[in-house]
Amino acid sequence: MTHENLKDRVAVITGGGGVLCGGFAKVLAELGCKVAVLDLREEAAQVVVDEIKAAGGKAMAVGCNVLEAESLECARQKIRAEFGPCDILINGAGGNNPKGTTTKETYEEGDLENAVEGVKTFFDLDPAGVSFVFNLNILGTLLTTQCFAKDMLGRENTSILNISSMNAFCPLTKIPAYSAAKAGVSNFTQWLAVHFADAGIRVNAIAPGFFATNQNHSLLFNEDGSLTPRSEKIISHTPMRRFGVPEDLSGALAFFCDETYSAFITGVVLPIDGGFSAYSGV
Repeated sequence: MTHENLKDRVAVITGGGGVLCGGFAKVLAELGCKVAVLDLREEAAQVVVDEIKAAGGKAMAVGCNVLEAESLECARQKIRAEFGPCDILINGAGGNNPKGTTTKETYEEGDLENAVEGVKTFFDLDPAGVSFVFNLNILGTLLTTQCFAKDMLGRENTSILNISSMNAFCPLTKIPAYSAAKAGVSNFTQWLAVHFADAGIRVNAIAPGFFATNQNHSLLFNEDGSLTPRSEKIISHTPMRRFGVPEDLSGALAFFCDETYSAFITGVVLPIDGGFSAYSGV
């Protein structure tokens, strides 16, 4: 499965201890890359690295906080010392926070006057929680790019892949902070693509739809394995009638990282959502 163009290139992946980004790490290792798996929880990154090495790939685990420039620079130096300068950067660290999420999908009369314990309305959103979501998704992408793009300047065939979301195209109910932050990631992707075009760095993004992972299993499925009411709405608005699996992202990952296929593509945000963002509901 090795892509000759990608053999021994250094790929840096933040959030690499998670299901989707851990999957990215494994795919790039199979394609021949030397993969640096970065995660706030180094032990989670190490699990992914152990799997890659067991399959004959090259990988290293690095504990790193994408919101701290010093932590990022320390990670960069470790990677350069062991693997060399970064060729491919995957900005995968991101996520939501319950403090930036509402309980109800829409405002109902009386929400403002009649507070109910355990019910969070739009007016109850915590600015600190919203800030956390924006910082993790936007600032985390910006700081990581500032750090690792230094290795890419003046070198051929370097690329950055950001992780947006279909929420960026069509915001979901209940998660205003996450939806807005991912819209920011998409916009920032376009800005970076223009900014770095003369430097030869391509910058694109993928926008996953609904993927079934360990982290969101309890949100998508009941204890008996049946769909939750929210999941039923999701599936009814997904033309392909299923959730995504990590393998559904592999082709797009290889496409964007290997200039054989995408040398003239930059500033693109690709939805991978089973048609969710294309369907009007009618």
